[in-house]
Amino acid sequence: MSFDISVSKRLGDTRIALDLTAGEGVTILFGPSGAGKTSVLNMVAGLLRPDAGTIRVGGETLFDAALMIDVPVERRRAGYVFQEARLFPHLKVRANLTYGAGARGLDHEAIAFLDIAHLLDRWPLSLSGGEARRVSIGRALLSDPAFLLLDEPLSSLDAARREEIIRVIEHLRDVVRLPVLMVTHDAGEAERLGTRVVQMPG
Repeated sequence: MSFDISVSKRLGDTRIALDLTAGEGVTILFGPSGAGKTSVLNMVAGLLRPDAGTIRVGGETLFDAALMIDVPVERRRAGYVFQEARLFPHLKVRANLTYGAGARGLDHEAIAFLDIAHLLDRWPLSLSGGEARRVSIGRALLSDPAFLLLDEPLSSLDAARREEIIRVIEHLRDVVRLPVLMVTHDAGEAERLGTRVVQMPG
């Protein structure tokens, strides 16, 4: 199984609880704002510690409260694409991607399928929303992740840019075949991209 998640967490007056077992493809966490979807991604990434439960990805235990296992963020091999691109504004696109790639260097096949080769010498502030999103996906992929976490990757994009990113996600699902855990509150996105959809109540 790609994702085996059973966690609970209290944040203020809100209790987040999820039991999920999912195989290959894109697993969608679907629900209204405030349902805790992004918090689940943060727990899987290691940015937020669950109060109880377990997180396993690809058979590897990343968190187990009972066994006191909590794998550090940098060892979880999560490629995380946040709602905002979060590119380093003082680095050009090439340097942003190199930061993700580390000693491995740039993967020109990934750069080609993301159609970002012509952006390498641009500054992040000069990018459109769709371009910045493709670069942020590229940086996540170049970190050699075991899985991807996508938080509302289509938000704030116009129809043409949304279609660009949808095609990228479909490529990751169908060709690259990386396990993906994706957050959305858009039913159309969930239906088109999701191998399975997990409803989180508001």
